[in-house]
Amino acid sequence: MRHLNAHRKLGRTSSHRKSLLRNLATSLVLNERLITTLQKAKELRPFVERAVTLGKRGDLHARRLAAGYFHAGNQGWNANPKRLKHGSERTAGIAALAKLFDVLAARYSERKGGYTRILKLGSRRGDGAELAVIEFVDTER
Repeated sequence: MRHLNAHRKLGRTSSHRKSLLRNLATSLVLNERLITTLQKAKELRPFVERAVTLGKRGDLHARRLAAGYFHAGNQGWNANPKRLKHGSERTAGIAALAKLFDVLAARYSERKGGYTRILKLGSRRGDGAELAVIEFVDTER
């Protein structure tokens, strides 16, 4: 029996699963649309929606908490500016955090929840896994 076991394991260890969700959340925030399996999309939805709610708060503490929902990448928060190449791009996690607090928080300031939607695509040809699109609602596309 699986009493009080709330989340899917996705066939991974807990650290691998957390890393997978952080990677998916980073890609979803940056691209605003993601094609993945249905089970991963269902696990990703509450993960991303908590991050958007933190983005709507907008204070420094919420920004630091929301940073845990994304991978910082190679340069991270404590990067040595002397070691960085001149004009190097932000890593994906830092760019996703900035987009979350600037763009998405303003877009969903009046919405109380339900920032994402999941659309089923059917099964994948190779292994028969159910595919789905997870995307933000009210996008400008």
